[in-house]
Amino acid sequence: MTLICFGDSNTWGYDARSYLGGRYDEGTRWPCLLSSALGAEVRELGENGRCVPHTAAEHSRALAELRRAAPADWLLVMLGGNDLLTADEPLAETPAARMELFLPRPRALPALEQARTLLIAPPPFVRGAWVGTDRLVSESRRLAGLYGRVAARLGISFLDAGALPLQYDGVHFTEEAHRLLAGKLAAFIRG
Repeated sequence: MTLICFGDSNTWGYDARSYLGGRYDEGTRWPCLLSSALGAEVRELGENGRCVPHTAAEHSRALAELRRAAPADWLLVMLGGNDLLTADEPLAETPAARMELFLPRPRALPALEQARTLLIAPPPFVRGAWVGTDRLVSESRRLAGLYGRVAARLGISFLDAGALPLQYDGVHFTEEAHRLLAGKLAAFIRG
């Protein structure tokens, strides 16, 4: 089994505790833990700062990246937090609308036509160094419900990551969060 994990810094394994923002090792990152749990090949396509692709250039770049990583049995997509963090007025409908327009594109790639797509709602933010308003917290909490409806309309799988322990910044996963998410995903994929 082969899985592609397409996401942002939490998929990349960003560790906010390091001075320049280092990366957790392979024994800690959720895609690697998922690989071990399932005995599967996992292709990590996490990128710090990535939003849901929504411009023509971003779609083109994302599809080229996915094409290089394909074929796969599963495409796991976890994005949306950066869309809220970078917005002047954070609103959960923005990443949800972007996701609904984006997800049909990788599913149309010949090498991913047979892949099962799993949309993962990222854990909601908590107050921290990067999350200074209740609005960011509340909009991040609303995202899972909206993503669930997007997945239903697109006929794809959905998983709400739920509340996970986050670092001091209120955004990035702790080591425990990586373990917990890998466990949830492994159970989901095993069915």
